[in-house]
Amino acid sequence: MIGKILIVDDELNIRELIKFNLEKAGYKVLEAGDGQSAVSATRSERPDLIVLDIMLPGIDGLEVCRIVKNSRETTAIPIIMLTAKNEEIDKVIGLELGADDYLTKPFSPRELLARIKAVLRRSQKENISGGELVVGRLKLNFSRYEAYLGSEKLELTPKEYEMLKLFVTNIGKVFTREQLLEKVWGYEYFGDTRTVDVHVRHLRVKLCQDAEIADAIETVRGVGYRFRDI
Repeated sequence: MIGKILIVDDELNIRELIKFNLEKAGYKVLEAGDGQSAVSATRSERPDLIVLDIMLPGIDGLEVCRIVKNSRETTAIPIIMLTAKNEEIDKVIGLELGADDYLTKPFSPRELLARIKAVLRRSQKENISGGELVVGRLKLNFSRYEAYLGSEKLELTPKEYEMLKLFVTNIGKVFTREQLLEKVWGYEYFGDTRTVDVHVRHLRVKLCQDAEIADAIETVRGVGYRFRDI
């Protein structure tokens, strides 16, 4: 299936650069130069993914992200946000609003293409509810609530298992500590976000027999954690 990508940026030269590289890779490309046009195109065209700049005239990218993710019809559409260099708060807010990944300007078209492929790949896996998922030597059996490293069963706490499942079913997606608290502990949990760091540390220790798997749980400085593609 050829993916349909919506590029949202008010700079024509950036849109043309992204479009050229995406079409060369076989994607169908749509364009929008402002926030309102982006919302309209998303509703009418239902793209497979949106590349969304934050700095837009009128409705900014963060508001576009909020609108898209708050609509039942478009909430499943993945979003990669383009942020200005060192604007850490924009990255965090974008992820909290539901963005799937972010890329800091200036970026290479090759890196953007790799991010798009990864996000599209994992978006096809997000509806996993049963069966097994294998990532390298790591295997999760969802119906039995078990995880294995090779042939050895991992002794994980319920929270460690849920966190690992969240990571491996969303490979490459960055989660803030607050998002992890919400998704793993639930809305009723109001503890210190350092709880997340402790559980990640314990999870890495339990995965340490396979350094590639343990190291795949990456710390994204100032933001949170992700499980990188291996």
